[in-house]
Amino acid sequence: MDRKHKILAYLSRRDSATGGELKTHLGLSRQALSIHLRSLIEAGKVIRVGTTRGARYMLPSRAPAAAVILRPLRIRGLHEDRVWDNLATRLNLQRVLRPNVEAIVRYAFTEMLNNAIEHSESDRCTIRFSLEAGAVSFEVRDPGIGVFHSIASKLHLPDEVAALVELLKGRTTTMREAHTGEGIFFTSKAADQFVLRSHRIQIEWNRAKDDVFVSKPRFLGGTEVRFRVQRSTRRRLEEVFSQYAPEEYDFQFQKTKVLVRLLQQDYVSRSEARRLMANLEKFREIVLDFRDVKSVGQGFADEVFRVFAKRYPAIVISTENTNPVIDAMIRHVRPS
Repeated sequence: MDRKHKILAYLSRRDSATGGELKTHLGLSRQALSIHLRSLIEAGKVIRVGTTRGARYMLPSRAPAAAVILRPLRIRGLHEDRVWDNLATRLNLQRVLRPNVEAIVRYAFTEMLNNAIEHSESDRCTIRFSLEAGAVSFEVRDPGIGVFHSIASKLHLPDEVAALVELLKGRTTTMREAHTGEGIFFTSKAADQFVLRSHRIQIEWNRAKDDVFVSKPRFLGGTEVRFRVQRSTRRRLEEVFSQYAPEEYDFQFQKTKVLVRLLQQDYVSRSEARRLMANLEKFREIVLDFRDVKSVGQGFADEVFRVFAKRYPAIVISTENTNPVIDAMIRHVRPS
């Protein structure tokens, strides 16, 4: 039995255990135990309650019942900060959450509720906020026009799939005079799990699996957002921002990463390259993640790494997770 299974077996026989109890029982170093517990917590198999020396670990089935607030809201005259202040007061969030977690949840919740207020074109929405023993989660649901339809129609894109692609790049907004288009991008990076669903498209960012998933569930009118973060996370909001708005860019959102396979797994034509690179000229640094992409054609590679690069010489284009076939094609088209 591996060590993670031993931790789960030990906790299955108790209501909870401290780190010291687990360390003694399993004969692990503090560092090794911390690594295994972090992995189990991120996977949702173990819950941590409390902080530092007072922390206790338990199975989700042994956790106390979550405090849940479910509330329908009228959008006219609604202010997201006032809704947050009410939730924070009722659940005493500033006291029960670590400051870094409270900051992440406050940012994510107010950004997502503001999207419903200003973009949904609906007269109402529903929020569900849950304070669990090991995590904080919320949902925002509106019956409006749908996030992908809104982007596609207002930016004159061919369909909602094209809108999804633009949204993933970051800095996509239908109200440039009032918004930067950063909310969904940074919320997805700050979450342990973030789900955005509208009509027949659902996208999920999952930190435990270190991946992004796009699926086509049954039709859902309007937009549904689901957010979840572990209460034990040490992630800080400023660290999330600094990844894509670093000091060398005056802390402006000038860097983005595009997971190429979300469009498709094989790229051949120049038109596919143009769709991939459309509107990326607004960034100063572009990271193309080729994870799970099998191959690219000469026309595609030439359009990205020579034509686009020559047109925008100040933009830095880098790649991640390429295979030898893709590397060879990129070297073939890139100028010396």
